[in-house]
Amino acid sequence: MILIYLILWLFFGGLLAWLVSRWRTAWSRWVALFTVSAQLLYLLGFWLRTLRLPNLAASGTWLMEVDLAWIPQLGIHIHLGLDGLSLLMILLTDLLGMMAVVASWKEIQYKAGFFYFNLLWILTALVGVFLALDLFLFYFFWELMLLPLYFLIGIWGHENRIYAARKFFIFTQLGGLLMLVSILGLYFVHGQSTGVYTFDYLQLLGTSLAPTTGFLLMLGFFIAFAVKLPIVPLHTWLPDAHTEAPTAGSIVLAGLILKAAGYGFIRILLPLFPQAARQIAPVAMALGVVGILYAALLAFAQTDLKRLIAYTSVSHMGFVVMGIFAHNQLAMQGAIIIMLAHGISTGMLFFLAGALYERVHTRDLNRLGGLWSTVPRMGRVGLLFALASLGLPGLGNFVGEFLVLLGTYKVNAPVAVFATLGFVVATVYSLLMVQRIFSGPNTEGWKIPDFDRRELAIATLMVLAILGLGLYPDPVLRTSQQAIQSIQQAANQEFHFLVDQTGTAGNIYPGQRADKGSGL
Repeated sequence: MILIYLILWLFFGGLLAWLVSRWRTAWSRWVALFTVSAQLLYLLGFWLRTLRLPNLAASGTWLMEVDLAWIPQLGIHIHLGLDGLSLLMILLTDLLGMMAVVASWKEIQYKAGFFYFNLLWILTALVGVFLALDLFLFYFFWELMLLPLYFLIGIWGHENRIYAARKFFIFTQLGGLLMLVSILGLYFVHGQSTGVYTFDYLQLLGTSLAPTTGFLLMLGFFIAFAVKLPIVPLHTWLPDAHTEAPTAGSIVLAGLILKAAGYGFIRILLPLFPQAARQIAPVAMALGVVGILYAALLAFAQTDLKRLIAYTSVSHMGFVVMGIFAHNQLAMQGAIIIMLAHGISTGMLFFLAGALYERVHTRDLNRLGGLWSTVPRMGRVGLLFALASLGLPGLGNFVGEFLVLLGTYKVNAPVAVFATLGFVVATVYSLLMVQRIFSGPNTEGWKIPDFDRRELAIATLMVLAILGLGLYPDPVLRTSQQAIQSIQQAANQEFHFLVDQTGTAGNIYPGQRADKGSGL
């Protein structure tokens, strides 16, 4: 039941933050901060305990699992499972959720209680996505993210917030509907072939699918995840959403919403449709390279700081696509580290952009400049995370991108070679961003306060996180290895099953289930 409590804790924490704002606005901030921080500390403790377990990487079991009947007549269960992959994603969710609360401390004054309720509602849905082992439940949480983020952009965003919010909603809703069609198609195909109609992820693994049927069903999931990742050319909603969103909205969007799509590729698409995933892998990897280079070049043309950071997000997520569809453990672990490191580094860059806007009321790079002497703390933090974004060795992004390129080179050398050009372009736009903000003459005569203690505390935490991921990634690699091995074994067994046409469809997930609700 602990997994259910993880979801409910965030939701009711957000509800409490909304209620207490009727008496005092400051209380809603503290309630939201306590809710997210408490869950983060609990999960950090749990993670440290799991790292002490012998043979963690080879265990192949769920660290926690709960399975309760919800609508048994339709085969719908509240089936939640926590393994190394989902644990890392939830830790990132709570860490960036805490950053988003701190970033909104002074920025959000209008209807602050309702704002924090929507923010924690998004975190609730994300935790649900990372835990769901029932495809109906997965879709439920996937769609649950849309409405609160629409409110965040539409109510607390900037001048063109309504346009950006509607564009975001239309793009992601259409992708979600295609995924729903594929879920229902898989549900009926499995039911007709086995006589058991279920949305259970573990039972749907190994469903016998004709090649054409499997490819079409896979395509629904692929488009839904590609829109939200986003993959070029389905990315056009993202820069507008980032530009108009409040700081917390940009942090959650870049750091977490995009990662839910990467998680969906790894957890859902590859194991359920291994044959179709191999068919589309060359196209997906090519689109990843296009995204890396195309978005990086577009970043040069931006004069709006948030829009520049948004295009860098599209570029970096191209490495995630490459790593996932390279179909080897090295590249996939690299993709997971990129998701974590990108969430931290890009989230911090948006945090910095929000702090600057709060002080100077502009994001125009042509008006900024010469701020290093005025705000040296901001300058040092901005430089560090710009270096992380360009892939400096010793920081988390480099580890992930290096593993992805190494794993990709083994299966497709030309793709890996072209992708390395992204390092060159990233170096230029990252250093140019720092130069235009902090170096050169202070033509506007800016005199603004530096990071306060609250902002400095969250910046210090993020610096430690990105350094720890870059200098000592072993805990993350060990934690994710168990989940990746299980997912790859399921996909490989499924693939051989389809080729050999032996046996019957069923649950072939290795190390299927731990005791319900138990931990290792």
